[in-house]
Amino acid sequence: MHDLILWSAFLGAWLLVTGPLYQAAQELDAEEVSRSDIEPYRNALVGPRPSPWWWLLPPLGYWKQHRFRQRQNDAVVDAIPPELLVGWVSFMNKATGWFYVAAGAFFIALKETWELVEGNHWPTAVFWVLVVVMTALAATNTATRIQQTHKLVSGR
Repeated sequence: MHDLILWSAFLGAWLLVTGPLYQAAQELDAEEVSRSDIEPYRNALVGPRPSPWWWLLPPLGYWKQHRFRQRQNDAVVDAIPPELLVGWVSFMNKATGWFYVAAGAFFIALKETWELVEGNHWPTAVFWVLVVVMTALAATNTATRIQQTHKLVSGR
């Protein structure tokens, strides 16, 4: 019974990783915003970049780079038409939310994978192999299902 519980927790945790990845891919794929819509506005420069020499004094280099990026982001946001900005912000908020859910599930999956390896007295290398394989399976499942959906909808 102990082995059944270990395997159930392991598989359940990895399903909790796969589910949010797939749901995120579906929802973000349905958004009406694409990177190419935003690209023309990304060139709104607000003066020269800070000199790389500022990084000789890392706190100042960081501060100057941060200020430049903030001015750059503000210029891009001001340049983007409001309807496109609303779509982009919606996309980014959904992506961030799904990232949090998938990351939390991933940490649970790491713990449950460790419990499975420890419970079966397997070497630590098995833990890393399982993490890589299960992560690849979760990502491949998502990519394959989204690709099949596109193929089915487009009639190809």
